[in-house]
Amino acid sequence: MTQQLPSIGFLLCFRSLFQSGRGFAFPCDPAGHVDLDDLSESSRINYLYARAMVGRELAAPAVEAADLH
Repeated sequence: MTQQLPSIGFLLCFRSLFQSGRGFAFPCDPAGHVDLDDLSESSRINYLYARAMVGRELAAPAVEAADLH
C-alpha cells in the first residue's frame, strides 16, 4: 500500500517575467491567502521576496490548483 501525501489544494504562483519555467509557488486557500505561520523560515523569506518583486522580476501572482504542478 502506498501512502499518499495530503493535497495542498491551491498554490499561489509567482512566475518570472524573464525566465520561462522559473518562479515561486506557495500553498494557499482558494482566495490566494497564504498562511505565513505555516511556512518554513526560508519559504517565508521567499514569499516576502516574491511579493516585493512583482512587476520587477515576477508577474502578479495567480491561484492555481495544486494538482496542476
